Amino acid sequence: MKEILCMLFGILLLGVSSCKPEKSETAAQAKPEEEKIEIIELTLDQANTLATLPIACVTQEYPNKLGHVLGSEEDLGTPKKHHPAFYGCFDWHSAVHGHWSMVRLLKSFPNLKEAERIRNILSENLSQENIAIEVAYFDNVHNRNYERTYGWAWLLKLAEELHSFDDPLARELEKNLLPLTELITRKFMDYLPKLQYPVRVGTHTNTAFGLAFAWDYAEALQNQGLKEAILNRSLAFYKGDAGCPLSWEPSGADFLSPCFEELDLMRRILSKEDFLSWMDSFMPVLKQGDFSLSEAVVGDREDGQLVHLDGLNFSRAWVLYGLAKQYPQEFGHLLPLAHKHFAYSFPNLIGDDYEGGHWLGSFAIYALGER
Repeated sequence: MKEILCMLFGILLLGVSSCKPEKSETAAQAKPEEEKIEIIELTLDQANTLATLPIACVTQEYPNKLGHVLGSEEDLGTPKKHHPAFYGCFDWHSAVHGHWSMVRLLKSFPNLKEAERIRNILSENLSQENIAIEVAYFDNVHNRNYERTYGWAWLLKLAEELHSFDDPLARELEKNLLPLTELITRKFMDYLPKLQYPVRVGTHTNTAFGLAFAWDYAEALQNQGLKEAILNRSLAFYKGDAGCPLSWEPSGADFLSPCFEELDLMRRILSKEDFLSWMDSFMPVLKQGDFSLSEAVVGDREDGQLVHLDGLNFSRAWVLYGLAKQYPQEFGHLLPLAHKHFAYSFPNLIGDDYEGGHWLGSFAIYALGER
């Protein structure tokens, strides 16, 4: 009876009933504990651990996914025959960014435990002779578009890393790599005017990812021709984009975010005023202080496709880190979200099966560098 009278009284007052136990705490009064977010730093110990991943795979020839088109029996051959520099790590592009990882770690931590071993591997793999064979491979009419544009982008990232490394070995390796670097640069410049529509996927052929890394190289080397080619196509492809459907992501085997990779490119090439105006149309939700995005969940880390989603968490993190670093006032609130994505996948790197171990370390290292 008491409960019925209380309900009627509340209805008569057109309000919310206040007939509650005196000692209960309302939802408004509750003070949930603040979420603890792990912030992972790239220390020497972490670097020593991460270095084991590229060291283990850049000279491991098998298993191997060549991605190779056979024009005749003469094109048959082992991975090392076709790619004496980048034959390991399961596929060519992973071998390239495995070498980038070793250069980045060696540059950041000269006293790495395996520094001497890394130097020996780099010297042996990136020799003039080996790079000449890599260049010749692209002359094959059936493979001239090999690794377009993901592998191309990582090759230029490797060249950029060597260029910024103040070390005699880096000067030698940069010179050795130059014929392939110049070839890939020309391929970008030949390809971009012909590309009428961008590739908007979450995997290797994503156009925005390739252009972002190529832009970094062009900036570092002051290659104005390449910069102009990238700028022209980026504006044509993306300047009018609005309302990127972030809620549609991710697809089941993504390691890149189509929306995030696009903004990662545009923040590089646009002025601050133009970029912030563009973001107001493209993804205004990122400016909200309470913006949230769940980490991509990996259902099986022994599956080479499903483990891609760990890579997505790393690539989302590096985009958010880069955005917050460049525009802290507008996007600094996104740092905790970046930390969460990174921390979700980082513990799974070491001890992972070969499917993830051959490439995920590079993504983690790059994300930490964007911090």
